[in-house]
Amino acid sequence: MPEVLYTRENESALMRLFGRNAKLRLIDFFLDNPQNDYTRIEIMKALGMTKPTISKTLPILEEYEIVKITRKIGKAKLYQLNSGSYIVEKLSAISYILSL
Repeated sequence: MPEVLYTRENESALMRLFGRNAKLRLIDFFLDNPQNDYTRIEIMKALGMTKPTISKTLPILEEYEIVKITRKIGKAKLYQLNSGSYIVEKLSAISYILSL
């Protein structure tokens, strides 16, 4: 099984301040990787989250335009941070300020 990339030991200041819930973990993951797009499986492996959690949480982030679907490969959708979103802009600023 691949190594989980995001653990409590290397969590961001954003997560330390606001808590370690599924939505925030996903947001943090996408903020750290703004140029890349990922399948649900790739996200699940990187974060060590379950398929139901990913399936429940990604649509919420889509609804708030924090992530967007960039393309489809077969049945798989690829997700990326929506860098044009006002919410993402503010979350990025908060994350940056907290990391100083």
